[in-house]
Amino acid sequence: MFRIPESIAAVGKERIKGFPVEGFVYGEGPERPELMLIGEAPGEFEIVDGIPFVGRAGKELMRSLGSIGLSREDVYITSAVRSRPYRWGMKKERDGTLTERKYNRPPTQKEILAHAPVLDYELANVKPKLIVTLGNVGLQRLLGKEAKVTELHGQLLEKPVRCLPDLSSTAYEWTERLYRIVPTFHPASVFYRPSHRPDLDADWLSIGKLLEEMRNV
Repeated sequence: MFRIPESIAAVGKERIKGFPVEGFVYGEGPERPELMLIGEAPGEFEIVDGIPFVGRAGKELMRSLGSIGLSREDVYITSAVRSRPYRWGMKKERDGTLTERKYNRPPTQKEILAHAPVLDYELANVKPKLIVTLGNVGLQRLLGKEAKVTELHGQLLEKPVRCLPDLSSTAYEWTERLYRIVPTFHPASVFYRPSHRPDLDADWLSIGKLLEEMRNV
């Protein structure tokens, strides 16, 4: 199993200080996987368990992997940001009282930049056959804000990706290496937009076919 060095994790933890985030979740999976999955950021359940994609979206992701004969143990799962971005909000309890609690939110560009060295290290060392980005955050972290999952989902892209040239940099550069990437929707998208399910299912079938072709090369 692959695990980033503590020195790299320490860089991420230091760079994210001061942002409204909590915890730190490590990527998980084999060192030479067929697939690397790049999500957005951990949520409430992931921070508690320390494991990526264990909540409701995680169950949906496992369903998609199962549809092409894979399980969690076969793939490397990571995200653009490793700490849970949160916002405070009010929750109405059953007795009618209001309590303040933390809610998940998308990471900001500054938070994504803060944890860029962590994902950069994984991209350079995990060496998957194929990268699948889950939603726009993971896709745009690699290919820039002009990349849209609604336009590119299910397509095989062979492109360089964005990385930081050094820890003092605030601007990404493109890698010399080309990566094979298939964007698809975040598994949680089907909960608030059920119309995405047919495309999501079709994307995963395409991913399965691509992997089969790669195995036979």
